[in-house]
Amino acid sequence: MKKVVIIGGGVAGLTAGVYARKSGYEVEIFEKNPAAGGQCMGWNRKGYHIDNCIHWLTGTQDNSALRKVWETIGALTPNTEFVQTEKFFTCYVGEESATLWKDVERTKRELIQLSPEDKTEIDTFIEHVKYAACCQMPVEKPMDMMNIFDYLKMGKSMAEMPKVLKEYGIINLEDMAGRFQHPVIKAMFTDYMPKGYQASSFIVSYATVVSGNGEIPVGGSLAMTNRIIDKFENLGGKLHCNSEVKRVTIKGNKAYGIELENGENIAADFIICATDAMEMFDKLLGRKYMNKKWSACFKDEGSYPLFSGFQAAFSIDRAMFAHTDTVFIDCEPFNINNKEIRRMSLKSYQYEKDFAPEGKTVLQTNMIQFDDDYRYWKSLKKDDYTCKKHEFAERMKENIEKKFPELAGHIKLLDCWTPVTYERYCNSYHGAYMSFITKKDVKSFSVKGTIEGLHNVFVASQWIQAPGGLPVAAAAGKFAVQRILKKEKRGFMI
Repeated sequence: MKKVVIIGGGVAGLTAGVYARKSGYEVEIFEKNPAAGGQCMGWNRKGYHIDNCIHWLTGTQDNSALRKVWETIGALTPNTEFVQTEKFFTCYVGEESATLWKDVERTKRELIQLSPEDKTEIDTFIEHVKYAACCQMPVEKPMDMMNIFDYLKMGKSMAEMPKVLKEYGIINLEDMAGRFQHPVIKAMFTDYMPKGYQASSFIVSYATVVSGNGEIPVGGSLAMTNRIIDKFENLGGKLHCNSEVKRVTIKGNKAYGIELENGENIAADFIICATDAMEMFDKLLGRKYMNKKWSACFKDEGSYPLFSGFQAAFSIDRAMFAHTDTVFIDCEPFNINNKEIRRMSLKSYQYEKDFAPEGKTVLQTNMIQFDDDYRYWKSLKKDDYTCKKHEFAERMKENIEKKFPELAGHIKLLDCWTPVTYERYCNSYHGAYMSFITKKDVKSFSVKGTIEGLHNVFVASQWIQAPGGLPVAAAAGKFAVQRILKKEKRGFMI
């Protein structure tokens, strides 16, 4: 039996592990942290559970191709419960608000009632959200392995998407906001994603929620990760945590295995790198294996920026907060890295009663951070870093209390974290928790999951395709195993 060694136990690595075991390979996964999961993770603080990842999960719609992948790897089951929610998010500017409902017609009515002067643009927005409901991520096989019939099938299934790309693929979210007159609607389009994102990305995100393909599984990130681990281990796969890999051992155009940081060598017939991309090139393989596309995109932060977040989690009294979803609010201006912060997000986890003691709930905040913000946090000495983290978390708390004065005296900090936190725990380049931002007038990033010059090393990572995230990670894990099977002329697994 041939052996596949996987470096990294995040969703991409675990997915590759399940598919490799189902294809008959001996499989071992090596994860540097005490627990697998990568960024699909949650942790406990002061009797509360903090969820890192699942705000909504693409591929939850019954009978969709991605749902089949999630069920194959054990992430979801036919009996998985999903959070019952009516909203995508609510946006406040002052005392006025607007909500993006799952019921898109309700959204349309309420937005027009809020701003009759924006009716034409609102109608266009809603019309294209309906078009985008057909958008499904191709996960049956990598694009370069598709034949003409695969492309025809994909084109037929997403026949309405060209309309979305024609209208919103050539502008960014800041441009889109500029089409509207009402300040709440303007804010709504620049709150959820970085304003430099292609506007079509936002349309697709909202359409995914509207169509029922973007639900939140009960139990959050850690519960989903643990289901995948159970599936992998029940299939006979071996997961090694606290096992950091030092390098891939290479001779000529072939990898022979890996060397762990403790000096142990593990032989393998195939290697799958399921790590951060820069970690793979800087440490595991070496920069000489980074092709021109990877190199150009990492160097060009203007065209291919990355984003992360400064985040904080608070405990609040459940009865004191009416919202059960995500809201965006104004805040008293303050500076992080000489940038003025005027907006912040709040996500209530009231729907997860097991995340908090009786009568309490977790409220999380997030402020988007970019490459230069990462450098700011990285430049701070340890004591200054800790001080600044808590200083900004306190400012967040003050702003929450100002907007919702009923929470005064009923809100306490549980934890706060920065882009450097993601670098430390996940080796994330610049703390990014997704791949390169897709900007207008810039070609969306994608690469094959192969390494030029190495015929038995493959890439399973959200980095192979923008915008990254959990769906891309899962697809990349599956695709890596399909490439191995193709190399061995064994065909594709189901």
